[in-house]
Amino acid sequence: MRAPIRLIPPLLLAAALVSACGQSGSSGTGGGATNAAGSSTAAGGGSDCAPVAGDQLVVLQDDQHLQNADNVVPLVYAPAAQSNPALLPALNAISAKLTTKDLITMNAAVDVDRKVATDVASNWVDQAGVTQGLQKGSGKIVVGGSNFTESTVLANVYADVLKSAGFDASVQEVGNRDLYLKALEAGQIQAFPEYLATVTEALNAQVNGANPTPVASGDVDKTLTAAQGFAAQKNLKFGTPSQAADQNAFAVSKNFADKHKVTTLSDLAKACATGTLVLGGPPECPTRPFCEPGLEKTYGLNFKSFKQLDAGGPLTKTAIQKGTVSIGLVFSSDGALAQKNG
Repeated sequence: MRAPIRLIPPLLLAAALVSACGQSGSSGTGGGATNAAGSSTAAGGGSDCAPVAGDQLVVLQDDQHLQNADNVVPLVYAPAAQSNPALLPALNAISAKLTTKDLITMNAAVDVDRKVATDVASNWVDQAGVTQGLQKGSGKIVVGGSNFTESTVLANVYADVLKSAGFDASVQEVGNRDLYLKALEAGQIQAFPEYLATVTEALNAQVNGANPTPVASGDVDKTLTAAQGFAAQKNLKFGTPSQAADQNAFAVSKNFADKHKVTTLSDLAKACATGTLVLGGPPECPTRPFCEPGLEKTYGLNFKSFKQLDAGGPLTKTAIQKGTVSIGLVFSSDGALAQKNG
């Protein structure tokens, strides 16, 4: 299972840093709205979008970038990168191959199939062919990992690839972000698989003090540019972000998606303009700009009701599968997304 630190931050970060970006949600209202593109989605058209049960969950693409870009990205101790020119190229080779689908598959292998994280990491490295043509390096590199499945797997992926590049690489569990950033900045560990938007705001707070103006967004390039500026002040250096992301996402049952022919949140807004959607998520969702208010403001979605559940956990996923809610907050790399009907 993932540690709570990865389940809650996108919402808590929104509350602490961008509370002014959205008003309280309007659960139970059916009023019209205008989305970011300027198109009206007033109630009165579309089909009945009541919940539809189904075992398989499908994440709807956040095509208008409501969520911050929490792509997996290498973060290294800058002096280690300078003295070991092969370090960042090896980690960037991982980023070039790693996808969100890969994260889902690896998380499922550990959390659902009960495989060992080190074996899952090694298997991905072998299948991805990521070690071919790597620049050769040498020396000791300690890769940090936090205490949840995905971080552990990614840390071992990093270490395996670095070993193939000639480094004496090992993995060390270093706890939460406050602890491992200090260890990374001090050179006690030399590399860490990070999440771009979340670590950007953590570094922002370190550099500018509590409650700074947020700089992370759904734009990977702009967020990375801001992150690089903070990292340079903390003796750190970023690699290249991967396509893989672990961030807030919204899922429906596959049966619901098939019925309404939706693959994106914009599709959902067009198909379900009647205000018959039931939204499920954590208690704070109706007041958080990355949750219900964001869905209303960015996509013009409106909801019949909100059901209080949990933050991407079993309550929300079960409610989608049983047809208690139409759509619910999940996390984009959750291993449960790999489960199939039947």
